[in-house]
Amino acid sequence: MALKMRKSKVDPPPGGCPLSTCLNLISGTWAPNIIWYLSEAPRRFSELKADIPGISAKMLTTRLKELQDSGVITRTVLPTSPPSVEYALTDLGFELVPAINAIVAVGHKLKSRQSQGRVNQAAE
Repeated sequence: MALKMRKSKVDPPPGGCPLSTCLNLISGTWAPNIIWYLSEAPRRFSELKADIPGISAKMLTTRLKELQDSGVITRTVLPTSPPSVEYALTDLGFELVPAINAIVAVGHKLKSRQSQGRVNQAAE
């Protein structure tokens, strides 16, 4: 006997799903890393490139532009010679930091469980 389909008791939010909007932003490759490193202080492009091993200059440029267009970070040209650019989180960007911290905390727990699983498998 097939189970009856249950109707959701949660009404969809007006204007589309804000959860999907937020997750689309932070699920982009390297976006959480950029937010993470900007959460402490503004950083220049070269500093972010050094902070995030494995990211290409092109990908970093692309992600920074996307985050800037979304209102998560600001880009400030510094009056130096040669000119240099600094990136910083906006107020909206800082609102994402607790979510990133929560994801990091769960990641530590998952890594710990995986490590324990390997130890248990080795003991068997």
